[in-house]
Amino acid sequence: MKITVERLGHLGDGIARGEAGPIYAPGLLPGEEAEGRLDGDTLADIRILTPSPNRVRPPCPHAKTCGGCQLQHAADPFVADFKQGVVRQALAQQGLEALFLGPVVTSPSRSRRRATLSGRRTKRGALLGFHARGRDMIVGVPNCQLLQPDLMATLPALEALVVFGGSRSTEQALTVTRSLTGPDVAVTGGKPLDAMQKMELARLADQHGLARLSWEGEVVAQSAEPQVALGPARASLPPGAFLQATEAGEAALVSLVKQALGPQKRVADLFCGLGTFSLPLAADAEVLACEGDAALTGALDRAARATPGLRRITVETRDLFRRPLEAEELKGLTGVAIDPPRAGTEAQAERLAVSAVPVIAMVSCNPVTFARDARILTAGGYRLDWVQVVDQFRWSVHVELVARFTKP
Repeated sequence: MKITVERLGHLGDGIARGEAGPIYAPGLLPGEEAEGRLDGDTLADIRILTPSPNRVRPPCPHAKTCGGCQLQHAADPFVADFKQGVVRQALAQQGLEALFLGPVVTSPSRSRRRATLSGRRTKRGALLGFHARGRDMIVGVPNCQLLQPDLMATLPALEALVVFGGSRSTEQALTVTRSLTGPDVAVTGGKPLDAMQKMELARLADQHGLARLSWEGEVVAQSAEPQVALGPARASLPPGAFLQATEAGEAALVSLVKQALGPQKRVADLFCGLGTFSLPLAADAEVLACEGDAALTGALDRAARATPGLRRITVETRDLFRRPLEAEELKGLTGVAIDPPRAGTEAQAERLAVSAVPVIAMVSCNPVTFARDARILTAGGYRLDWVQVVDQFRWSVHVELVARFTKP
């Protein structure tokens, strides 16, 4: 059958109108005419008849088989417009409009400093890479255009770990993070280890220059404590800790949060994590930093104490979903930075809405929950001044943003 794609879905598929409902066409762009075989509601064996002017040649040789990127076939300006459109639509569904501060800030290729790869043992060694789109098959990515060169250099080490502790019947997940002191690797899905096997793993980690190796949550080797730079500080990275995907993306988010807040005396950083915003903000303001993970707050506190020249950072381990800061606790703050997970921050937004905090900088990785929380704030008297989209996850459908809210 033939179709004409009308729009791009939030998962990156082209969507056309069909007699029985929407038809999803992976890899197609709006305006493209194509033909193929209908498999349920998805077009398979696609042949493009009329390509879009926004179609480009994918820069990665693995683009046709690897599912790690969804939009390498689309021109950068189109992707930027698409991501702003996702935010605009989410806000419109809540009755809100957005003034975009500027063009989308996109991280460069080969800049991802953290990634989770899949691995499986084979007869000849190991298969390591990302899953094929919509399939369990692993695609090797020796020429990946997404990962930072230091991460690419760890692939032989990851393959050795799969060979040592993997299985031909199950997959391993290997999360590797670039740190200032060397690669930090955490493995799940591996076989149970005895004492001798742990010693052998430690030898492998040393041989391949890993700063730390964790196996099913247990640190089995550490030659140096993994550290990252956050503003003027160096923070130790707890195993499995959240870290912004790219250094360029992190720098853009920090700059935008500072721009949103302006000069401050006393601010709160909610869902502060390791201190991505707390530590840079503390160069000029006192900071109350709240986070539910004790390992992260402990690392933040140690980094703050070890960094000269910072204003006071008060660190509190607190589950902000169950115990959001109340309006009374928000008194005296001149600004709030808040960076919730994908679920958003409904309970905390409700408390902020009735507070007198003059300005809020909200960071979000989910436009839908951001729009819901924005509606709560605006219903409480806040004004949404601007939104800025930051594209850390290049060639993906993932959207991040920073927004500024002020209350007269």
